[in-house]
Amino acid sequence: MKINVYPVMSPLHDIEEISKNSNILMQEIAKTLKCNVSISNLNHLYDSDLSLILVQSGGSEGEFLKVFDNLREPYYLLTYGNNNSLAASMEILSFLKGKNKDAEILHGSFEYISKRILELENRKNEEPIRLGVLGKPSDWLIASNVDYEDALKKHNISLIDLDIEKVIKNYPNYDPAMFKSEKNFHFDEKALNASKALVLEIDELVKEKNLSGITIRCFDFLKTIKTTACLSLALLNERGIVGTCEGDIPAMISMFIAKKICGITGFQANPSRIDIINNEIVFAHCTLPFNMVNSYKLDTHFESGIGLALKGELHKEKVTIFKLSKNLKDYFVTTGNITENLNEQNLCRTQIKIHVDNNIEYFLRNPYGNHHIIIYGNYEKEIISYMQSI
Repeated sequence: MKINVYPVMSPLHDIEEISKNSNILMQEIAKTLKCNVSISNLNHLYDSDLSLILVQSGGSEGEFLKVFDNLREPYYLLTYGNNNSLAASMEILSFLKGKNKDAEILHGSFEYISKRILELENRKNEEPIRLGVLGKPSDWLIASNVDYEDALKKHNISLIDLDIEKVIKNYPNYDPAMFKSEKNFHFDEKALNASKALVLEIDELVKEKNLSGITIRCFDFLKTIKTTACLSLALLNERGIVGTCEGDIPAMISMFIAKKICGITGFQANPSRIDIINNEIVFAHCTLPFNMVNSYKLDTHFESGIGLALKGELHKEKVTIFKLSKNLKDYFVTTGNITENLNEQNLCRTQIKIHVDNNIEYFLRNPYGNHHIIIYGNYEKEIISYMQSI
């Protein structure tokens, strides 16, 4: 690996002393990573595997601004613990974040900086994850659009727009007799066969487009082919292919991040009732991964009363609740415990009550949309660590 470094420094400082500190830092990184780390000018800075900005002293902010137009994302600010290098880097980082730029300070022990450089290099070389958007977000999800470039830049996720009208048009061509499953589903035969046919078509689409996940503007199916995507999403998530409802892109990306970190898929659900005094929330939705349930039964879709949905009973255990905002940077995460499976007539079919460990006023004062992702286990620290590394 070749690393090029462009230094910026205030003219007020002792060049000889600054250069000594800088050389020690670069030599230690080169030694640890067994790679070439060298000073570069602007013309050749990006002729390398990784390009760093070495902030050598306090007062470097003005010097950085002079060359800013010649630099490009991501901005990795290499610092050390002398000469106010870190203080200047923090000011520069604040400037870059204010412009919504991909930027980070590399500071700490030689071992930490080297480890982080390896992580950044590996992330850069990863093929983008392909997540499908079948139809746009449902009309009521007015806070759930995202910037596709941000998804690629911040999370290495390529969002692929898919034509839902084509799916609706092709739907009659799928024979439910071809549906294979180890599960024995018992439900109205006509509704079950309609759902099975849609499962086959969506599975084929996921395979054809090489998707790791999909979000579906599923209510369009209710009006056209008179069925639901609830069974399809339950089966996809059980297989580890992320699937979310209503074209909710932030929810899909949240679920993908949770799966990437924790290795398990989650339950996309609406907060349906919040008890601030007792720190409890009722969550509900009409589908969830089959591998999250103790037992389940099929029912009709709640809002429409047609098609089929899943009413699942979840384990009463520790969970993590997570949601990424539409800017794909801010997020909410907390832990709690499932205390009860409910059976109310005026909610989506799968219903759980969670006693949340932390303050839940977020849901009433600054929520990131309505859907949240619930996964088994305590992964709060892991999610925070991951999001802080983005």
